[in-house]
Amino acid sequence: ASEMAAFENSYKLFSLPYLFRDRDHYYQVMQGDIGRKILDSTKSKGYFGLTFYDGGARSFYGNKPVLKPDDLKGMKVRVQPSPGAVEMIKVMGGNPTPLDYGELYTALQQGVVDMAENSVMALTTMRHGEVAKSFSLDEHTMVPDVVLMSNAAFDKLSPENQAVILKAAKESMSYMKDLWSEEEKQEFAKLDKMGVKVYQ
Repeated sequence: ASEMAAFENSYKLFSLPYLFRDRDHYYQVMQGDIGRKILDSTKSKGYFGLTFYDGGARSFYGNKPVLKPDDLKGMKVRVQPSPGAVEMIKVMGGNPTPLDYGELYTALQQGVVDMAENSVMALTTMRHGEVAKSFSLDEHTMVPDVVLMSNAAFDKLSPENQAVILKAAKESMSYMKDLWSEEEKQEFAKLDKMGVKVYQ
């Protein structure tokens, strides 16, 4: 959804830190009227969202824990090149450092940045846990993935087939939620083996 913010303002809300109280609140919003309004907000542009998939929650990681915003003071924090991410780190007292994701492992290793923020998957699948030993699980942003469809393709379908697509999208969100939850559990188990300490 972060890429969608360039095309539709309503998607910018996902860059707001601490917008959701917890995962239950996040799913409640995504599966409710607000989520549907966001998905439909691009119809005038020729496409719309069928559903949201869990893209993980972003938390801070580096070589020291972040237990309160003050812990970021003076720290160089790798951020996505988005105004919301940059502003969030500034407000917390850190120095936002937009950096290509592919360069992050080396940047952490060499001290070009002190911290980054992403989901647990970044520490395991991208092996950032080899060079960042503290994971502060604050889940400050929860940014979903979005399944999109063009209006033209949808409008060519019969009403029955449109209903099938919408039902499948809704059901797939619940299925993906369960898959993501299971995958996260497995990834958190890997952190211990990597010597990464999780702070909550």
